Amino acid sequence: MSTPEPLSVTENDEVRAYVANRIGYIELNRPKALNALSTSMIRAMHAALDEWRDDPGVLAVVVHSPHPRAFCAGGDVRFFHEAYARGDQVAVDTFFIEEYALDHAVFAYPKPYIALMNGIVMGGGMGISLPAHRTGGLRVVMGSTKMAMPETRIGLFPDVGAGWFLARTPGAIGRYLAVTGTTIEAADALYAGLADVYIDDSAVPALLDTLTQEPFESGAEVVECVRRAASLCKVVPTPDTSRLATTRAWIDRHFAQPDVARILASLASESDCAASEWAEETEGAMRERSPLSMAVSLEVVARAESSMAERLRSDLDLTRSTFARGDVIEGVRARIVDKDNRPVWRIPRIEDVTREDVQRMFESPWPAAEHPLRYLVG
Repeated sequence: MSTPEPLSVTENDEVRAYVANRIGYIELNRPKALNALSTSMIRAMHAALDEWRDDPGVLAVVVHSPHPRAFCAGGDVRFFHEAYARGDQVAVDTFFIEEYALDHAVFAYPKPYIALMNGIVMGGGMGISLPAHRTGGLRVVMGSTKMAMPETRIGLFPDVGAGWFLARTPGAIGRYLAVTGTTIEAADALYAGLADVYIDDSAVPALLDTLTQEPFESGAEVVECVRRAASLCKVVPTPDTSRLATTRAWIDRHFAQPDVARILASLASESDCAASEWAEETEGAMRERSPLSMAVSLEVVARAESSMAERLRSDLDLTRSTFARGDVIEGVRARIVDKDNRPVWRIPRIEDVTREDVQRMFESPWPAAEHPLRYLVG
């Protein structure tokens, strides 16, 4: 496979953007950080999408990672933890404002956007991949795919608009994934409607080679080429025998409860022998998460009937309150910086989180006319 000449969209070493065979490629290239998004990466991606939006020489966009361990492990949490610790609110705000603007740009993109989601796909990685489905493109998962919104573990919530997609999964699956941050694999993602097609990791190089050589006259033809490659691969287990599918009845029974305290009580009272081990493990995992973040995450999914623009504006409001009076600074300290895994949550017990505590987290620090994301539509 010949290497195409890079398109002069950006000088960023962490993102390589180029056009080959009428397809715009965005390669994430920060392997030591598992492609965790930095502000400069976000800007480079957005610049490329803007460059290609109205270019008739670009029919579709493919975003991928040439590194086997990760598509994108999320946002650079160390960066915003350090920025907040030194009092640099502007840097924190800038990161999230620009990240969410990029997520919306993908969601509303007028050309097919195809995300090849190998390895770790978490947090911010979900924000730049899940919206592909809305563009007429594809979310492609693989045998190596490990997908999650694990934010409650560090005192955050499923941001990047992920709540919008989680709310549209079958039954109570979205509530379960938002609260627990459980990692799912390819078959689970297909079952939940968080992915569109599966391809073997080993088949990706040949697919990329085909995309640079086959003649295309439309974005739909590019998408069909990817679908053909996927049709030659078989995901194991199948979606209907995936872990999510086999635990679906239990998830629906417990996570349909109206709040996290009652979800925990329901799990603790599970009497079905087949479900008891799963219920015990799930309850144990939840007891390690931030109680306030779990409650907020459940509310994020409940409020996600709104537009994506409204969801992202609310996500930005929540990042402000989560830093100011939530658990993210302590969560990142305990899980990522000091790694003692002993976070001291502001509200230690989920049973003590009130409705007022949750509602207060959604208050916006900006008047509507001054909101940094007020221009987003749809």
